[in-house]
Amino acid sequence: MPNQIVVAGALITGSALLVAQRERPPELAGLWELPGGKVAPGESDAAGLARELLEELGVEVTVGERLGDDVALSDDMTLRAYRVSQTGGALHPNDHRALRWVTVDELDALPWVPADRAWLGDLIRALRDSA
Repeated sequence: MPNQIVVAGALITGSALLVAQRERPPELAGLWELPGGKVAPGESDAAGLARELLEELGVEVTVGERLGDDVALSDDMTLRAYRVSQTGGALHPNDHRALRWVTVDELDALPWVPADRAWLGDLIRALRDSA
């Protein structure tokens, strides 16, 4: 069975990062994450992430460089993050409880989903670099 790749997008505008609040499953509801989703069979990471962000947030993006290291979600599922730039559409939480722009000073205090917390150092560096 091939490894399922789950992709997440770090959308940074100015000195703020877009984070999304989970609606489900119950054990993750209310926690914050980088938005994204599963890559479909035969789809590239970039194509999967662009599709997921259009479905979840209503935005068109260009997928940039990788952010941080892969995070193992389970024996057969791997999470990876990419920088993304919005190229069109309008943000709307189609699949999340809420969306929020956060600054570098707010990152550590957010109640993150556990997997995404692995990227905090990388996100802090990315926000500082873009400020």
